[in-house]
Amino acid sequence: MEFAFTSEQQMIADTARSFFAENATSERTRRAMAGDGIDRALWAAFCQELGFSGIGLPEELGGAGLGLVEMAIIAEAAGAQVAALPMLGSLALCAQAIAAGGSAAQQQDWLPELISGETIAAYAHAATLTAAGDVLTGEAGFVAHGASAAVFVVANDRGAWLVRADAPGVQIAGLTTMDQTRPYARVTLSGAVGEPLAQPAQAIAAAHRAGFVVAAAEALGGAQACLDRTVAYAKDRIQFGRPIGSFQAYKHRLADMMIEIEQARSAVYWAACAVDEGAEEAELAGHAAKSFAADTYFMCAGNMIQLHGGIGFTWEHDAHLFFKRARALQTILGNGTWHRECVASMILGDVA
Repeated sequence: MEFAFTSEQQMIADTARSFFAENATSERTRRAMAGDGIDRALWAAFCQELGFSGIGLPEELGGAGLGLVEMAIIAEAAGAQVAALPMLGSLALCAQAIAAGGSAAQQQDWLPELISGETIAAYAHAATLTAAGDVLTGEAGFVAHGASAAVFVVANDRGAWLVRADAPGVQIAGLTTMDQTRPYARVTLSGAVGEPLAQPAQAIAAAHRAGFVVAAAEALGGAQACLDRTVAYAKDRIQFGRPIGSFQAYKHRLADMMIEIEQARSAVYWAACAVDEGAEEAELAGHAAKSFAADTYFMCAGNMIQLHGGIGFTWEHDAHLFFKRARALQTILGNGTWHRECVASMILGDVA
C-alpha cells in the first residue's frame, strides 16, 4: 500500500491549504458562528469555484472520480482552520450514502444539488426509529447542521430513507452545543413519509467509511494546527529573558504532540488508502483512525490552551475554537470507546 502522495494529490493539498488559509479566517468563522454555523461564501467557493465537493464521487454521478485519500486531504486542510462548512454531513455522509445506495432517480435528483452546494443534507441516525412502510416515527438527537438541511438521510440498523426537511411530520429544533462552528439540531419524525434508499446496507456502509475517515482527517488537520500555532507562540513569547520554547518542560509537551500527530497521520491515510484499494482491513482502519485522531486532537488542543497561558483561555484567542471542535469530534459518529471496542472485536472476535 503506497502512502506517498502523487503529484496530483500534492497539488490538491497545496491548493486546499492555500484556499482555507486565505478564506477560512477567524473573523469569517466567528461571523458564521453568530448565524447558522455555515460560512456561505466559503461554501460556495468550495463547491462551485474549486469543485472540491465532487471529490470522492464517481464521474458518472457528476463527481471528480477521485477517492477517500483526496477527500481526507481536503478535510485535513479544512480542519486546520476550523472551517465552518457542512462538508462532513452533506458530502462525506449523505452524498456518499446516496451515491452508494440510492436508486438512479435518487442520485439524479440529489447529487447535483449537493455537489453544487445549493442544497445541504444532514445525516440523522435514529436508533429508536420505527417504520410502518414508508412512514417514519422517531428522533435523532444530535444532527450536525440539521437546522440548515433541506433533506435528511435518516438511518438506523434496519434501513435508510431520504426525508425532506419540509415534509409533514418533520420537526427540527436547533440545539445549543459546545462547538458553534458545527451546530446540532434535534430532528423529530412524527409519521413523516420517507423515501427508502434502494440499497440501504450499501448506503450506510459507504457513509460510515467516508464519515470516519473525513472526521479523522479533520481532527488531524486541527491537531497539526494546534502544534504549529503553539510552536510559533513559543518562539515569540519571552519569559525570563528567553523564548519560552527554549524551556525543557515546554519542549517536551511539544514533542509529545508531534509524536501523537505523526501516528494519527499514519492512521488516517492508512484508513483512506485501505478504503480506496478495497483492502480487507478497511473497516478496522476506519475505526482506528477515527478514535486515535480525535483523541490526538483533543490532547493537542488542551496543550495548546495550557502552553499559551492565560491568553489561550480568552474569547479573542482561537485556541478555544480548536478545543471545542476537538471535543465535539470525539463524540460525533461514535466515541473512542465504541470504536476501540469495534477494533477489538474484529481482531479478537467475540470474547465471552
